Amino acid sequence: MGRKDWKNTLSGVFDVIGEVLAVVYVVVFALLLIDAQWPFLSNVDWLYAIFKGIWTYGAFIIAAVVGLEAMIKRNFLLFLIFAALLAICVLFICFPGTYENLLDLLPSN
Repeated sequence: MGRKDWKNTLSGVFDVIGEVLAVVYVVVFALLLIDAQWPFLSNVDWLYAIFKGIWTYGAFIIAAVVGLEAMIKRNFLLFLIFAALLAICVLFICFPGTYENLLDLLPSN
């Protein structure tokens, strides 16, 4: 198995994962929009919390998977840069205080 085969295989895996996640995200988003008009999910707290979590972080996860799919086809340096940027984003997501500290550095009126 050569280098190109490995990249194509991994790209295919990311492609399938991205497609599945995109379909799940659209279904969850549609159900949340329907629930906003006719409440049925919000009556089940744990299910509603899961759907809101998917809605909140789903777009980022899909962008990460599609970005990884695109960068695996490029050279290794671009892949490393994208992975570093992805790690920074995850850091901001996991530690909201970091984001608040960053905003404190900006001058306010």
